[in-house]
Parts: sequence; C-alpha cells; structure tokens
Amino acid sequence: MHSSTSSFERVIPARPWRGITVVVVMLVLIASLAWEAYCRWLGYAPCLNDTADLWAQVRKRVQPGSIVIVGDSRPWFDCDLDEFERGLGSRPLQLAQAGSCAFPVFDDLVKDETFHGTIICSVVPIMFFAPGGPLLEPSQKAVKRYHSQTLAQAASHLLGIPLEEHVAFLKQGELDSAELLRRLRIPDRPGALVPPIFPPYFGTVDRERRARMIEQAAHPGELANRIAHIWLPLFTPPPPPTYVPRDKFMEQMKAGIEQRFHDVAADVQKFRARGGKIVFVRFPVNGELKKLEDKETPRAGMWTRLLKETSVPGIYFEDYPELASFTCPEWSHLSAEDSVEFSRRLIPYLRTALGISR
Repeated sequence: MHSSTSSFERVIPARPWRGITVVVVMLVLIASLAWEAYCRWLGYAPCLNDTADLWAQVRKRVQPGSIVIVGDSRPWFDCDLDEFERGLGSRPLQLAQAGSCAFPVFDDLVKDETFHGTIICSVVPIMFFAPGGPLLEPSQKAVKRYHSQTLAQAASHLLGIPLEEHVAFLKQGELDSAELLRRLRIPDRPGALVPPIFPPYFGTVDRERRARMIEQAAHPGELANRIAHIWLPLFTPPPPPTYVPRDKFMEQMKAGIEQRFHDVAADVQKFRARGGKIVFVRFPVNGELKKLEDKETPRAGMWTRLLKETSVPGIYFEDYPELASFTCPEWSHLSAEDSVEFSRRLIPYLRTALGISR
C-alpha cells in the first residue's frame, strides 16, 4: 500500500484586496451614516441607554451619608439634581428606574450596613406593592449586576458610553432588529395573549442617570397623546391566569402584598435604627391615568396604610397647590422645564420631612 505525506496549501487568488477593503469600509460607513441620519430624522438623539451597568455605576457611588432617590420613572423624570443639591446641601444619586418596583433597590440599600444616609422613595402603589412579575425584574436585575458585575462588563460599559453619547442609532430597545420586527403590523390571532405596547422614545439619559423628556413629547401633540394612551393598558391589572382559580389567585396576591408591607416596615425600622432617614413621595399624575390609579389604589388604602405602619413622613402632591398645579404632558411625567420648577417647590417639604434645618 502506498502512503505518502502531503500538505495542502490554499492558493489565494490574485485580487485587488486593498481596493476591495476600501470599498467595503466605504459602503459600511455610508450605510451607517444613512441609518444615523434616518434615525435622527425620526426624532432620535444620542443618549445613554439606561442599562443595569449604568445603574450599577451610579450605585457604586453611594457613600455612607448619601442622599439616594429610588422608585419608578416619575422621580427619574421629575427630580432635578441641581435643584436638589442646592436645596438639600448634597447632590442626590439617581437610582429610580422606569417601569419598576422600587422595593428591591430600597431593600438592597437597607441591607448595606455602611449606608445610613437619606432615601427619597417614590411610591406608585400599584407598582411599589407588586408582589412579583415583570415590575420587579428591572430592579432585581440592576441590583444583581451591582453585586456581580465583572471587569469585562464594567469595561464594556465604559467603552460604550462615548459612542452612545454621539450615535443616535445605538438606542437599545428601540432601534434593534428585534424591536423593529415587533413593530410590524401583523394581525394577532383570535384569543392570542399579546404583551402590552411600551411607550416609544420620549426621554434622554445622562451619565448621572438623569432623565429628561424630549421637546416633542413635552407639548400637546401626537407623541404625547400616543404615550398617554399606552399607560392605561400598562397600569390596568391583568386578569388572573386561566389555569389558576380566581379565588386562589387573589389569595396569593393578597398574601404577597401583606408580605411587602411587613418587609418594608422591617426595613424602615432597621434603617432608622442606624440613623438613616426616609421620606415617601407621591409625584404628580394627571388625566385618565390618575383616574385609573385612584380607582385601583385609592389614597385611603395602600398609601395611608404605608405611612401609618412605618411612621415615615409622606409628601402627597395633591396636598399642596404649588405641587398639584403641574400638568404632565403624557399624564405621568413632567417636562424637562417643569421638573426644575417642581423640584424647587418640593425642596421645602423634603427639608421639613427629613428634619433638615437651614
């Protein structure tokens, strides 16, 4: 049997590779510039993506005596950090998150034995007392990233910031292929369980995680109206799953809410024991969304019980004409301009609630 050892040598054809490389680079550059121009024409602007890594970056700046804002998207949009710094004597750290239950973040701060500062906590009862589900996922994910973030994740985040601040089409959850495919107008099958539609891009985020409503949404118009009517199905409690008896489901929900009251009261007691200060705030809400929230979670219910069982001071915007006079363009958040004035008016009440003297 004949055997031989042979080697294979791949022959690279003679081609103008340098020219091909230049053409490919130019095509990619032209396509990127065209996509960027189109995205800006649609109304997008460069801004940071509010990722768990950005949240973890701000969370790492919490010092023992820091002032920290936690909650949902209302304090995220409505609190002006410059005004808070001038009025409270220290620049707060913004840890509120859009579409999330604040409790996991609140609980994480209390469990941090080195922290004995101030927590300004927004309370939207339907969100704050959510016993489980999607509302807890953003805050749980952010807290987990803070405790387990790797060097590679931190480095990737830091390297991406300069690009996000200059390139509009890097907006996550808006311009990625998965989201664009979801926007295709395909009729749903009868009886299909379709997830709710989330609001489109209407705010920017900076390195301090300050959110600012864009001008297109800050005035009456198509965008503000479209966003406003998206809130209603999002804030409407979903029906019980068909595979769980309704009475059993309601018992589970009630037990989960009762547990949340117990956990919050225990956290408050623990935090105050080491010198921490807390204030709960109900931020402005208007229109049909306010009617829905008042119906589902009336003030005399969860809000009143929360203050009673924790003995924490609360600021309810409707109690003060100077705070209740603001109109949210899309029913749930203040414009960038109004957030500054609202913060200025809110400061005296925060100072009183927190016992801060001049």
